[in-house]
Amino acid sequence: MAISEEFLSELRDRTDIEDVLSSYIHFKRRGKNLVGLCPFHSEKTPSFTVYPENGSFYCFGCGAGGDTITFIRRMENLDYVEAVKFLADRAGLRMPEDGFDDTLSKRRQRILSANREAAKFFHTQLLLPENTAALEYFTKDRALSMQTIRHFGLGYAPNSWDALLRHMQNKGYSASELVDANLVRASTKNTGSFYDSFRNRVMIPIIDVRGNVIAFGGRVLDDTKPKYINTSDTLVYKKSKEVFALNFAKNAGERRLILCEGYMDVIALHQADFAFAVAGCGTALTQDQARLLSRYADEVILSYDADGAGQEALRKAIGIFSSIGMKIKVLKLSGGKDPDEIIRKYGRERFQSLLDGAANDIEFRILAQREKYDLDSDDGKVRFLKDAVEILASLDNQIERDVYASRIAGEFSVDKAALMAQLDQARVHLQRRRKREHMDELTKSLMPQKDELNPEMRTHYRAAKAEESLLTLLMNNSDFYQQLSGELSEDLFVTAFHRHVFAQLKKHWETGGTVDPTHLSADFDPQEFGRVTRLFMNRALYLNTLEECRDYIRILREEKEKETKQAQDFSDDDVFLRSFSQLKEKKQ
Repeated sequence: MAISEEFLSELRDRTDIEDVLSSYIHFKRRGKNLVGLCPFHSEKTPSFTVYPENGSFYCFGCGAGGDTITFIRRMENLDYVEAVKFLADRAGLRMPEDGFDDTLSKRRQRILSANREAAKFFHTQLLLPENTAALEYFTKDRALSMQTIRHFGLGYAPNSWDALLRHMQNKGYSASELVDANLVRASTKNTGSFYDSFRNRVMIPIIDVRGNVIAFGGRVLDDTKPKYINTSDTLVYKKSKEVFALNFAKNAGERRLILCEGYMDVIALHQADFAFAVAGCGTALTQDQARLLSRYADEVILSYDADGAGQEALRKAIGIFSSIGMKIKVLKLSGGKDPDEIIRKYGRERFQSLLDGAANDIEFRILAQREKYDLDSDDGKVRFLKDAVEILASLDNQIERDVYASRIAGEFSVDKAALMAQLDQARVHLQRRRKREHMDELTKSLMPQKDELNPEMRTHYRAAKAEESLLTLLMNNSDFYQQLSGELSEDLFVTAFHRHVFAQLKKHWETGGTVDPTHLSADFDPQEFGRVTRLFMNRALYLNTLEECRDYIRILREEKEKETKQAQDFSDDDVFLRSFSQLKEKKQ
């Protein structure tokens, strides 16, 4: 059962979509609407549009769309009921006592509750006398204070197959709930038996920006492999979307963040009063994590290990942050392989000096080229200058190009005019390449694409376009359905997706319900609702008349008749001959 339309209407009246979405996206006003960079895909030109008039949004770049509930579902990784509750709490509304299926929401809440209880258990175990070795790993090996240990809720999973399992079952959690949370695993050898996922490891809870314990990282006390094991993806945790310590860093009073590779680097930095340090969950930075960071900072300082893997990860991170328009600086670590080691060896001041000397991404790229060549030789200088010109050509800001060119020309005693001529030539080549890439993308976008939501679109294009138009007209003119109800049925629709959309709309029309984004979002998943929202947005393409609707109904009937005729053209003899031919091919 769905949440009542009365409650959704009140929630909509009390929820300003502009106010909610502005806490995630920077908008510019364009007439009655708002435009900004889409948080769901990488873009440099804003294509994400908010329509305050009807409380909806649509991205013309990736097709994401919906209402405020859909947006919160996607941004906060919540199910429908949880997103409604999120907005209801924000608006000061109390959720209705019943009338909706919150089974999934209850499962998620049980996982969060289990994680919280497990975190308490691990922390308590860390402080027991028999687990001194684990505590000393933090206090002696890592030089962490008890205050830091408590602040991050650090703990220890005892060297036992089922210590956590027994504790959690005594607290009322079932084995299946603990498997859901990835705290225990089912034995593949003994059916019905379970064992702890984490054993003999120091434990680091991962907490989301709302303060929920959503996962754990467990590290061995020695150098055995694997060094770390982490919670697998669950209903409450997707490692590609989460960032460690952002719950603390977002409140540090900075509009910048230090992005590290490891949890212990972050913890060491926080202890040294660099409380704006974070780390990605998982092995590589993702677009989702970068977009999450961009909600809390304008600049990111990349602090990656100096080894080959760290530098490769650094290059990828620069590309990701550049694509979403974030300012970038790069730390050149010296005196240690990572921030944790530098701070333990040389103290806070050394790291602060490295932070003060951090280079932006252009300076870092130029510095990387310097290190490739012997700059005492003429050949090395020429090779370096060619590479530097290619880097500077990527700058769209003319003033920036001029400043860097002046600096390099002065340092290497070359004619700035000659350098600028090379730079202008490189710009021309770059712009031609960008134009070719743009044309390739444009050509690709115009070609028929596989439609995952409506795969029948390619084989029934005329019918599918008529269905889209008919649905747009019906959704934006609520009285049309009543006037055309005798001519409309689900059987009229050729494609399964549009038939499903019509069926959901029909339920609302026939029960006297409202057909608008807020009242429809429960009927579709976020991807489907993006397509439904696009249909809403297409209303300006039509005259919005009954005659138009009847034209599209006529087209659909023609398509249906064509399908029926094609089916009838296969006579009994045809069917027999086809079956005989297929049987013959099999034998061969």
